[in-house]
Amino acid sequence: MTRIEMKESYLPTLLQMRMLVGFLGERAQCAWWPTAFYEASSKLFLEPVFSKTSRLAQYHGVLEAARRLHDEHLSVGSYHLFRLPEEVEQDLHATVQSSVGEELASQAPQSKEAALDALKRLAATGGTSSVGPTAVGSINDLDSTDTLKAIAAAYLSAFTQNAKTYPYLVP
Repeated sequence: MTRIEMKESYLPTLLQMRMLVGFLGERAQCAWWPTAFYEASSKLFLEPVFSKTSRLAQYHGVLEAARRLHDEHLSVGSYHLFRLPEEVEQDLHATVQSSVGEELASQAPQSKEAALDALKRLAATGGTSSVGPTAVGSINDLDSTDTLKAIAAAYLSAFTQNAKTYPYLVP
């Protein structure tokens, strides 16, 4: 597998994790941030303004809310699920707009339980529970399955225990 193929292969998992954690963090589920972009009523608000890109607007709205919360709790310069190196952010933006993004959006969970189940499938088994900022590895290992599973496990643990965690990657 070439470096480019490796890079490409982890993007859908990263995007799915962002969507799941974004959905679970909204006020109707776990209320980590006060947004409601993934509620059915948001379409009524978004579609007239963003007729062709309402799905992208949903994604970016949740992304920004989650990014702000994580940035408040983590030191400047650390990376997390909602703030990654610019090249990765651009790749994820392109992925959201691709057929892969369409497919992930069409499979979006409709309930907190469904989202937790989907996150469980991405998580490492026996992940450690932690509250607050939690180092899960190096940004150089972002394309590693183990790193992605550790991030998913940290969020899964926090959401199921009604706690907040901020898994981060060191530069």
